[in-house]
Amino acid sequence: LSVASLEDPVVMSKIRQSLREKHARHIADLRAYYDCEIQSLKQQLEAWCNLYVPNRCDQLDSALNEASAHIKALESKNNQLEKQVADWRERFYALSDNSKALQERLEEMRTSHKEKDNTISRLQSRLRELEEAFEKAYKLSDNKNTRLQEENKMFQNLLGEYESLGKEHERVKDSLNTTENKLLDANTEISDLKRTILKLEAQLKQVEHENALKLRH
Repeated sequence: LSVASLEDPVVMSKIRQSLREKHARHIADLRAYYDCEIQSLKQQLEAWCNLYVPNRCDQLDSALNEASAHIKALESKNNQLEKQVADWRERFYALSDNSKALQERLEEMRTSHKEKDNTISRLQSRLRELEEAFEKAYKLSDNKNTRLQEENKMFQNLLGEYESLGKEHERVKDSLNTTENKLLDANTEISDLKRTILKLEAQLKQVEHENALKLRH
């Protein structure tokens, strides 16, 4: 186009009209192209969802069933541990009561043993006094046989009582040792029960923690 034509308003109007039409056709072509691309992507997305979602649902169902089974197993183990803890606690309380009773019995036997020791000490002192009196009486007169026989009889009686108390004292000592051994065994068993209960409670807390995590998941 010449410069004169470009200065003509009619020519310029036709040029602008032509450009607008070309621009409109270009926009329409672009719109059609992108509409086609969008439709294709929609079809691809729909096909992918139809293929992926059912498989994913099956996987989630399988995982859910597995988690439910594991939770049931944890709950069963939890109940079993709670029952074991209750049984061990009951046994622990029974042994504690038995240990307390043994401790009281031991104190009673110690008191009785101490009293018998004091009695034996008094008898030993009395025996020495009688021995001294017997020796003095024997030295003072050899003719007082009757008195000596009575004192000797008293001495023999006292000696028999002393021996009887000595045997009883030995029996008490044996019984005291047996009771102390029983008390020691009971205290040992109580310590073992305490450790077992602490271990079971730790396992119970771990199972409860795992169960809570599974439930939360």
